[in-house]
Amino acid sequence: MSSGVLYPFQRRWVDDDSRFKIGMFARQTGKTFSTTLEIAEDILAHDVLGKRTRWVILSRGERQAKEAMDEGLKLPLRAMGSVFESIECDSGYRYEDGSSIKALEVALKHGSRVTALPANPDTARGFSANVFLDEFAFHKDSRAIWKALFPVISKPGLKLRIVSTPNGKGNKFFELMTGKTDHWSRHIVDIHQAVAEGLDRNIQELRDGCADEDTWSQEFELQWVDEASAWLPYELITSCEHERAGSPDAYSGGSCFVGVDIGARKDRFVIWVLEPVGDVLWTREVVVRRGITFAEQDRLLDDVFSRYNVIRCCMDQTGMGEKPVEDAQARHGRLRVEGVLFTTPNKLTMATQGKEAFEDRRIRIPLGDKEIRADLHKLKRVVSPTGAPRFVAESDADGHADRTWACFLAVNAAGKKTGLQVWEALAHG
Repeated sequence: MSSGVLYPFQRRWVDDDSRFKIGMFARQTGKTFSTTLEIAEDILAHDVLGKRTRWVILSRGERQAKEAMDEGLKLPLRAMGSVFESIECDSGYRYEDGSSIKALEVALKHGSRVTALPANPDTARGFSANVFLDEFAFHKDSRAIWKALFPVISKPGLKLRIVSTPNGKGNKFFELMTGKTDHWSRHIVDIHQAVAEGLDRNIQELRDGCADEDTWSQEFELQWVDEASAWLPYELITSCEHERAGSPDAYSGGSCFVGVDIGARKDRFVIWVLEPVGDVLWTREVVVRRGITFAEQDRLLDDVFSRYNVIRCCMDQTGMGEKPVEDAQARHGRLRVEGVLFTTPNKLTMATQGKEAFEDRRIRIPLGDKEIRADLHKLKRVVSPTGAPRFVAESDADGHADRTWACFLAVNAAGKKTGLQVWEALAHG
């Protein structure tokens, strides 16, 4: 049924009926579509025979779960002429902030059902069904999810499908993909093989547009990127991603801390806004511009101050940052705006504070933002000939870790011991 619409590498994946199947595919090669097509064929085959089966799709977040359901499962079901009921409901599970996790379901006439929802150890534990782990390398707590999940599919005959691009070596996907057990059927398709088998992509154009060799090697050529010198490994970065982070609409009106990385010419100008909720720093907005005037940078910062209750703002004062900092202090007050010189000791302090926030999971950043993820991973710690540590980020078409330093500046603003004093001073006029 699938041979007319799939590329050969996709058809091999769909037609592989192994109980345990794992695939590492390059970005933009249709790995989610192929797997949901296999699920559609399976539930339709059961329905034709008057039987029922159960599938659960666990994705990185609600948006990805919805895409897997709407663009992956429902389209082939409609194309096959299937009649189904579509349901959206409260799954009964909660995010760490207390908000409900939505579940999307498709039900067929004879009782076959597919449920799609974000993955966490609780949702992984809650079903006895065939399971599809979509982009598993990017799931938070992948080992905890695996520990909760595997007993779910222990019943004979239940199937497990896992697909992802790599995300460093510090996750369960890496262990499963590189294991030697004969019980797993493994598929590997990089961008070169996919194009050779008919996928319509311009490899050189994609590589030039990617403009980051680590990202290209990992997400298109499926290399396990060496994390030894990366200050923030991919696994650490993705463990702090959340789909409710990065949305100004989620701002609750509380105190905010802001980091500003000044940029001109080819570098980015970045504003990073954090709002503490409990002991967690939630990203509320990341403003990124390139090649804009200092006047426009001032307007963007003033807009942030007008929309958020900014308690402290730390700005890059190095070099060209002297005047923007001075001007911002004149507009918003020296108590709220602090200039930070990017000296080696200051960078070490900010980088250490930033990394600790990620390691302790005290920060939430936007889910699945490739630019932010690549930028955070770009920062490297190297040792100078004198033995002193320093931080470098190779400058490319997307700047030199501008988002990273804006984030660290915001964390630095939130971590200032003077923060309470600033708040008290502002509260008393």
